[in-house]
Amino acid sequence: MPKGYRSYLPEQELLLPPSLREWLPENHLVYFVSDVVDQLDLSAIHAVYEKEKRGQPPYDPRLMTKLLVYGYCTGVFGSRRIQKRLREDIPFRVLAAGNEPDFRTISDFRKIHIATLENLFEQVLAMALECGAIQLGRVSLDGTKLKANASKHKAMSYGRMKEKQQQLKEEVKQLLAAAEAADEAEDRQYGSQRGDELPEELQRRETRLAKIKEAKKVLEQRARDKAAAEGRSAAEAKPEDKDQYNFTDPESRIMKGADGIVQGYNAQAAVEPALLLIVGQSVTEAANDKQQLKPMVELIEQQSGQRPEAILADNGYCSEQNLEHLESAEGPERKIEGFIATGKQKHGEHRLSAKRGPLPKGATRVDRMKRKLQTKVGKAVYAARKCVVEPVFGQIKQARGFRQFLLRGKKKVKGEWALLCLTHNILRLHAAMQY
Repeated sequence: MPKGYRSYLPEQELLLPPSLREWLPENHLVYFVSDVVDQLDLSAIHAVYEKEKRGQPPYDPRLMTKLLVYGYCTGVFGSRRIQKRLREDIPFRVLAAGNEPDFRTISDFRKIHIATLENLFEQVLAMALECGAIQLGRVSLDGTKLKANASKHKAMSYGRMKEKQQQLKEEVKQLLAAAEAADEAEDRQYGSQRGDELPEELQRRETRLAKIKEAKKVLEQRARDKAAAEGRSAAEAKPEDKDQYNFTDPESRIMKGADGIVQGYNAQAAVEPALLLIVGQSVTEAANDKQQLKPMVELIEQQSGQRPEAILADNGYCSEQNLEHLESAEGPERKIEGFIATGKQKHGEHRLSAKRGPLPKGATRVDRMKRKLQTKVGKAVYAARKCVVEPVFGQIKQARGFRQFLLRGKKKVKGEWALLCLTHNILRLHAAMQY
């Protein structure tokens, strides 16, 4: 007798229409994302479409927001990849409920409403903090370098600009002289000519020359702004020859990251230890973190609605001004305790005990912080930093595979980073509710 198999009829038609809710388990992430987005205030997005009465009805903002949020949760960031999943992937088909917006519609929705999507971070964070009944205690702060949507090979230094500008001026001058000589020769041979169109080679060089002039103005303005912020004379400030300008994304910067030198942005995140929720986030074009502690503390309070008890950070955030800011408090605000590394430790230095006795007279805040982190309590508290904030960056960059921003310009990049952070919080909340 031949072996019997379970029924397999690929051509069998369904006798009754299937329910989409039966295609996936009830605790699937796609249903959780759908329920979360349904609770968010999307009135700012609706307002944009309500002003326009012409044309075909647009896709529901709830649908488009859910597609982007679920895509970023699962590591599907590109609009073309999302469209492909809408055809082939069950969770995306369930989420879209029969709709299939094309990649251009998805991409345009993200670009048009990126500011509103950025503001959704605070709504999701408030929901997560309330569900977890979390009060901010010790918060770990760190930054990570992410590539911009631009190549570092499209950047040019200020010194190179000066050289290239002079070279192009000479080339344009030579081309104009050659064109004039050619016109005179043709006039003698053929008579009067219009001559109202520039040669293609001349147009190309003049366009490049105009771009370089504009780039120089931007770098010179940056130098003046930097001098004014540091209390120096802005009128006399000039860029250094090594200062870079990127022609694809001018607001991005050359930075040293874990993967070497990148053209990118410095993404900041503050993480609480209970559920590893991101409770404060931002993006800066500054290559180091020295000036980021104060604005990040303010953002944590603004975005989470709570003031942290302590800040844990690496030596990139250490300075007298930053430590003074944590110690100072105005009005009802309480001081924030700091556990901030004062420098890189040598091999085996963490095993050494703290020196006994009082600090010498005139000891700075950095000196006191260094002594504090040498105590048993200081070591134990600071050691938790890597276990809190580093895994978050690992989940975003390694597990979900986000290595490069899709959008250009600091404003849009900030919105995309906020979208990444809010989807991280959704994933953490979903995981916590499975237990």
